[in-house]
Amino acid sequence: MTLLTVANLSVEFPTPDGVVKAVSDVSFQLNYGETLAIVGESGSGKSVSSLALMGLLPVKAARLSGSAKLSLAGQQTELINLPAEQARKIRGKHIAMIFQDPMSALHPYLSIGDQIIEAHQVHNQVSHDESRERAIKFLELVGISDAHRRIDAFPHQFSGGMRQRALIAMALINEPALLIADEPTTALDVTVQAQILKLFKELQAELKMALLLITHDLGVVAGNADRVNVMYAGRICESAQLDQIFTNPQMPYTQGLLASIPKLTGHAGERLQAIPGQPPSLISLPAGCAFEPRCSAKQQLPDTGARCSTELPVLVELADEQLVRCHLVGLT
Repeated sequence: MTLLTVANLSVEFPTPDGVVKAVSDVSFQLNYGETLAIVGESGSGKSVSSLALMGLLPVKAARLSGSAKLSLAGQQTELINLPAEQARKIRGKHIAMIFQDPMSALHPYLSIGDQIIEAHQVHNQVSHDESRERAIKFLELVGISDAHRRIDAFPHQFSGGMRQRALIAMALINEPALLIADEPTTALDVTVQAQILKLFKELQAELKMALLLITHDLGVVAGNADRVNVMYAGRICESAQLDQIFTNPQMPYTQGLLASIPKLTGHAGERLQAIPGQPPSLISLPAGCAFEPRCSAKQQLPDTGARCSTELPVLVELADEQLVRCHLVGLT
């Protein structure tokens, strides 16, 4: 059953140097209980698209178009350009977000408990004691030991992993239908990363929520997502089931991302294959494929890539609902 339907979402930021096209014509669906990973380099539009869904982009600085409909209890709510008062009623209750820097996301002068309790009381007419007991319950749920005592601790008294767990507890205290996790493991060491990702799986099973996992790390995606959207220069360039992305990637950019990560089957001393060049400026995107200047696969085209530089490829659907934005599709 579909929880979120995003259609032709675009986000632009007018600047003195020109219009920054941060997100262009993005469409996808997310089902109840599903994990959808959005992958791409910095500046690909991953975080901006999630902030648009949350209603957290500055109204005077951002121009939004398109649609994002949240389906709850048989009713649909349009999230794009939703009035601020209505957005506040949804944000934190039906949709919650975990940000990538747990230290800056928590108020340093308020206790962990006060911040989690406030997140609950904003959306529930209950006593402070009831909210406190619920906060303790969710701190225990995310693996904070001795939660009755540590609820009164301040952020600086928590390790990075514990702060991230506290943020997760705050995001989940109202049991949202959708959790957006923006680079939730970036600042954590490998052991804590594994713990947090395992925690997401357990909480999804218990709370039946959908997860939108935003990351640049395909290693994080492996084993933790059902479907993957790969973004480049503000657009989705490939969308597929997890196993398809890892075993049968079609877009040269996706292939480049996979080639740049180490493999257990690799040989000692074997060099990783980096993608050459840099992503294009979002102020002056090329007329054709944004990945064309960095793409070596374009040489396989009859015109050796001339079409790639002049014509924007469309998303083409292959077998098993795999979507690919590339002129090479269908040539083999």
